[in-house]
Amino acid sequence: MAHLSITNAAAEQIHRVLDERGHGLGLRVSVKPSGCSGYSYVLDFADEAANDDVTFEEHGVTVFVAPEALEMLDGSEVDYVSEGLNRFFRFNNPNVKDQCGCGESFSV
Repeated sequence: MAHLSITNAAAEQIHRVLDERGHGLGLRVSVKPSGCSGYSYVLDFADEAANDDVTFEEHGVTVFVAPEALEMLDGSEVDYVSEGLNRFFRFNNPNVKDQCGCGESFSV
């Protein structure tokens, strides 16, 4: 069975954005072919669940994963980090074999 974990920092940010939006079920994660290394993460907020979504719940939030991305994301941790003035969701993904220098894309 696939596993995806959500840090407390990521959960707090998901809660914060959903509260600001005033609606939504959680964070939706998928991947798309992109960049110089092969794939990039696609993040959006889910307003409804698709029939084939795989869901992961932790710290009171739900992350919806597209089935075609599940194998690439299995075992990943979703985190929310601050680096200088930048704040963003980061994936600690054990399946990544290589990523581009700018960190925008990865290969598995």
